[in-house]
Amino acid sequence: MTQPVLASDTPYAVEVEAGKSYFWCACGRSQSQPFCDGSHKDTGFIPLRYEALKSEKVFFCGCKSTKSQPMCDGSHKI
Repeated sequence: MTQPVLASDTPYAVEVEAGKSYFWCACGRSQSQPFCDGSHKDTGFIPLRYEALKSEKVFFCGCKSTKSQPMCDGSHKI
């Protein structure tokens, strides 16, 4: 598998908690989008760790094409 699966054509808005780690699904196969559930096994993809510096709403990429992983950069609009 060389390309990730399109999980969503829009970003995932998530309220993150300061000091907490989140693991963003890079392969697009997780049933727990936008987070990893281990579905990447044998795909060559690995989840990306995101450390929340403050409690706030952030937008995780759903299309898996962002250049600013794991955050949405608007790539889904292209």
